[in-house]
Amino acid sequence: MRLVPFSLLLALPVVLLAQHAYTPADIEEGGRLFRTNCVLCHGPEGDQVPGIDLGHGRFRQTYSEAALVKIIQNGIPGTAMPPHNLEDYRAEIILAYLHSIATSGRAVTGNGNAASGKGIFEGKGNCTSCHRVNGAGSRVGPDLSDIGALRRTAEIEQSILDPNAEVLSQNRFYRVVTKQGETITGRLLNLDSFNILMLDSKERLLSLQRSNLREADFLKDSPMPSYRGKLSTQELADVVAYLNSLKGL
Repeated sequence: MRLVPFSLLLALPVVLLAQHAYTPADIEEGGRLFRTNCVLCHGPEGDQVPGIDLGHGRFRQTYSEAALVKIIQNGIPGTAMPPHNLEDYRAEIILAYLHSIATSGRAVTGNGNAASGKGIFEGKGNCTSCHRVNGAGSRVGPDLSDIGALRRTAEIEQSILDPNAEVLSQNRFYRVVTKQGETITGRLLNLDSFNILMLDSKERLLSLQRSNLREADFLKDSPMPSYRGKLSTQELADVVAYLNSLKGL
């Protein structure tokens, strides 16, 4: 059976996207859908299929936007391209996300050494105080065990240098203030009409009753500090190389 990967079909002229007003939230959601449905075959950079590079906008054929939406939804019978149960809007924002990575460029750091990066991650960077990799480290921040399989190199680098530039919805910290005036921040695990389940900054699992809270809401900014100026260019490249090597067990 001849493999016809999704990327063979993703030629998206800018003029088509210009007809729509895609918001940053749309692009973020399109990226989430891409990582959920497409990244396994195409990779986070979109260049895992030989001869195809979504991140640089290199394609082999051009289709109308409507045709691409149908291909995403219905797949291509007789090929490895499966159907996806997505509404028109969700298929469209995947295309919008692919256009965004085609125009956003790559990471600016040079070649790094993953082994050195691991040492910096666990040592100078003190990253394991918040993050967990393959069972080791803290649960306060996002687990990075498969970050290299999910996020583009440029996105990883940006998160290190400017954590507030893009805070994924699932990674936003939650903040509550009790009626006694205590402020608690951490990862939101569950939320309903009566209770809030959180993992606080000390890795304590807390179940809080809404009736005992004065305030409760997501934090806008990331709790992660910027490492701009704290790491040399080579150290940054090494850490990015290490994170990019994490593809899950």
